[in-house]
Amino acid sequence: MFQYTLDNKRYHTLNYYYKKKYGKKTCKISLNGNFSCPNKKNNIGCIFCSKLGSGDFAGEKEKDLITQFEEIKKVMEKKWPNSNYIGYFQANTNTYAPVNVLKEKYEKIIALPNVVGLNIATRSDAIQDECYAYLEELNKETDLTIELGLQSMHEKTLKLINRGHTLKNFERAVKRLQSLNIKVVVHIINGLPGETKEDMVNTIRYLNHLHIDGIKIHMLHILKDTELFNLYKKEKFPILTKEEYIDIVIAELEELDPKIVIHRITGDPKKEDLIAPTWLLKKTILLNDIDKEMARRNTYQGKNIEKRKI
Repeated sequence: MFQYTLDNKRYHTLNYYYKKKYGKKTCKISLNGNFSCPNKKNNIGCIFCSKLGSGDFAGEKEKDLITQFEEIKKVMEKKWPNSNYIGYFQANTNTYAPVNVLKEKYEKIIALPNVVGLNIATRSDAIQDECYAYLEELNKETDLTIELGLQSMHEKTLKLINRGHTLKNFERAVKRLQSLNIKVVVHIINGLPGETKEDMVNTIRYLNHLHIDGIKIHMLHILKDTELFNLYKKEKFPILTKEEYIDIVIAELEELDPKIVIHRITGDPKKEDLIAPTWLLKKTILLNDIDKEMARRNTYQGKNIEKRKI
C-alpha cells in the first residue's frame, strides 16, 4: 500500500496529512471574504472564471465571515463531529486588500474554537511587501498555507487564458513564501486549449523542482457567461474525455514527488452553469475510477521518480 494514505489511495491524501499532523479529522471551511481580483481591472480576468470569480462553493459574501463559518461548520459536524477546522479563504484573490483589512478578516477566524489553521487562496502578483511581512507573523500564530494559482507552466497558455502574470512572477512568489517557512499549495488545470499530455506532465515536473507542499489538480470546465465559453463556441477546441483525464492524472501522479500532498484531484462545477464536460458532475464516480485504474496499472504517486533512482 502507498505509504501516505489511510484509505487505500495510491496518492498522498489530504486526509492522511491532516490526521498525521493533528491526530484527528480536520475539515476546511470555505469562506468568501468579499475580495476582488487584480486581474479583473479589464472586466475579463482569467477566461475560465465564472462571474463570481473563483470559489463558487465558498460562503455567501452577503453574510459576515463568522456566520459563514458557523453555517458550514454545522453541516460538517453532522458527518464529522468533534473535528478540527481550517479556515479557507477561497473566493477570488484573498490578499488583494490593505494589510489592516486582511488582519481583521483572518484573525477573526483563527480566534474561533478548534480552528487550527488558515488556507489563503491568492495570486502570485497580489502579495505586496507589507503583506509578506504580515504573513510571516501570521504563520507564527497559526498553521498557514498559501494557495497560488498557476494553471500551467507554459507561457503561451498563460497568455491564452489571460492569466495576467508570468511564470517568473509565480516562481518568485513561491520562493519568497518558502523563505518565510510558509507552506505553498499550487493549482493547475488539465485540458487547457492547445496543451498536450506531455505539456501537462511537464507542469508537474516543474513543480517538483520548486518543492511545493501541495497541489490541486483541476479539469478544465466551461461555464456559462465566461470568455472561455465564447472561445469554445468560436473554435470548438477539444475537451478531454473522462478516460483521457484519468490517464493524464495518473501520468502526473507517477511523476509527482510522493511527499507533495494532493489537496484536490478534480473540480466541482455548478451544474446550472456547466456547459462541458458533464461527466465532471459525477465526482465520486470519477474519483473511484481513478483509484481503480491506478490499482489496475499497479501504480502510485512518485513511481517514475522511484524507478529512476534504481
